Amino acid sequence: MSLLFEQLLNGLTIGVVYVLIAAGLSVIFGVMDVINFSHGELFALGAYFAISLAAPFGGPGFWLALVVAPLLVGIIGAAIERFTIRPLYGRNPLYQILLTFGLVLVIADVIVLIWGRQQQQFSGPPSLAGSIQIFGFSYSIYNLFIIVFGLALAGAIWYGLNNTRVGLVIRAGAQDREMVQNLGIEIDRYYTLVFGVGSAIAAAGGVVLGGYQSVSPAMGHSVIIPAFVIVVLGGLGSFRGAVAGGLLVGVIQTLTRSYVPLLEGLVVFLLMIAVLLVKPSGLFGDPEWQEAGEEHTTLSTGSGGILTKSQRLRVGAAVVGALLVIPLGTNVLYSPYIVSITSDILIWALFALSLDLVLGYAGLVSLGHAMFYGLGAYTTMLTMLHLTPSVPVALVIAIIVAGIIAWVVGYLSIRVSGIYFAMITLAFAQVFYNLVYKFEWTGSSQGLYGATPMYGIAGIGVAVGDLSLSVGPISISSAEVFYYLLVVIAVCSFLLVRRIMAAPFGSVLKSIRESQKRSRFVGYNVTAHKRNAFVLSGGLAGLAGGLYAISNGFVSPDVLHWLRSGELVVMAVLGGIGTLYGPMLGAGVFIFFEDLLSTYIEQWRMVLGTIFILFVIYVPRGIVSIGPYLRDRGIIDITEQRFERSEIDDD
Repeated sequence: MSLLFEQLLNGLTIGVVYVLIAAGLSVIFGVMDVINFSHGELFALGAYFAISLAAPFGGPGFWLALVVAPLLVGIIGAAIERFTIRPLYGRNPLYQILLTFGLVLVIADVIVLIWGRQQQQFSGPPSLAGSIQIFGFSYSIYNLFIIVFGLALAGAIWYGLNNTRVGLVIRAGAQDREMVQNLGIEIDRYYTLVFGVGSAIAAAGGVVLGGYQSVSPAMGHSVIIPAFVIVVLGGLGSFRGAVAGGLLVGVIQTLTRSYVPLLEGLVVFLLMIAVLLVKPSGLFGDPEWQEAGEEHTTLSTGSGGILTKSQRLRVGAAVVGALLVIPLGTNVLYSPYIVSITSDILIWALFALSLDLVLGYAGLVSLGHAMFYGLGAYTTMLTMLHLTPSVPVALVIAIIVAGIIAWVVGYLSIRVSGIYFAMITLAFAQVFYNLVYKFEWTGSSQGLYGATPMYGIAGIGVAVGDLSLSVGPISISSAEVFYYLLVVIAVCSFLLVRRIMAAPFGSVLKSIRESQKRSRFVGYNVTAHKRNAFVLSGGLAGLAGGLYAISNGFVSPDVLHWLRSGELVVMAVLGGIGTLYGPMLGAGVFIFFEDLLSTYIEQWRMVLGTIFILFVIYVPRGIVSIGPYLRDRGIIDITEQRFERSEIDDD
């Protein structure tokens, strides 16, 4: 019994840290309608500031860090709101998700740049060292301090929001921003204050956790997903829900780790899925102060940029022609690495195309698309290891498995929309990510490797690594043969999807994206069309994952990590959502800059994240919209007739 009580206290200790993270996240969403993906990095930043502040002063330095580190992070959070998030008010809230994902890349690399990749630790104050006797067992004084401090801080925030003039203005602004402004109150300043305070609360959690366990750059990534679980369980934007959800998740995680380790990492995500399906508004309902949001603009670009349809066809043909001649310059103009990196771009382009089907045409923001990519990769590798080495068979099975899982996930998920759909796809992806660690047949953390893929079927064919060709003086290596296979698959997939989107099915999807109510009113089955698009998208992502497995010769759990889904969304937005070729272009630009920047600077994500943030703020429609963007600002001179012609061609 004492062991169970001790585990409950351990669960409350972690739960209170979760409360501090989720409370800030929930307040920011409840007041400002912003889902802050960078909240975990601000939490980590608090811990690292504490290391720098506590080290010179020894034990007493902890108290200094507990005050100063949250203040510093709060100032940084306020600056983030003022200069990056404020320009996005009035746009689709999903732009704020995208922007804060860019902040994740920037802040994570800033931490590595300043403090390094090694784990670090700082000690708590001597006055909190040791243990005391509770119900017949000894327990850490520092753990009890975390529980008391966290609950007291959460209580103080709750009191401030409900019993002070500042809290009154904030709650009024959350309900009716325009009304508060008409009263002469500069509500934007209060929003900055809210974001800063939310960031500071997360940083306080980082400080107290830093005295409990080691600090590492990955701690921000590791807490943000549980934090989302908590705010979903409690209710997005509900402060009471964040407190209850944080304590609940902390206790569940601790007890499953101790008594049912097989379910560790799974239970909370399954619980999150169940809550989203049964009661999407969470256990405590909608935000205490916020009214229902208004309809927002679509994310889709839906424009051909500065090129007409015929010009785009010529450019597309030129791109395909360039892809076909790239291997011919190997060992003459450049090294074989160019073929290798272009192969990676083609796989990611195919993956990005799959996301554009649902994001750009069905208006569904999937934050778990790596699930289908990973399923395709694992299915392909398992097929080649245990059933047949045939590449066509393995890829077909990968497409079917990914499509079936997409149908199941879509059947359950499409009943919710917007932020809730994004959250439930993220939860499903995390379930699969944790599952591959559980089983030996998936290779656990080591992944799978050792297959010998073969072009052919039923044992008749040639191993992928042995097939090389000679056409006159031109020799084509096995890697280049596989490259040409990728080119054919990518081009055929693009043409197929383009044909589907030009068919009545695609037209219905576009109408659903513009207005679900109107589409439903004229008789279309909105849910069925969305689900079909999701299945098609999942199958295409599975194909991309299968090609990745064959190209690299191994798969590991990293292919299912949520950051991979985030990077995919970055590529799609960077290129231009809703254009099919835009996300493929974005994938090419992302991989190219990743490869180029990583050659010269270790913190390449920081540079790429900064570029992405600038795109979200200033060119939200992506690269394909740069032409109209420059035209509107008088930087380039393109006649209106040409643009009108482009728009007509798009139609």
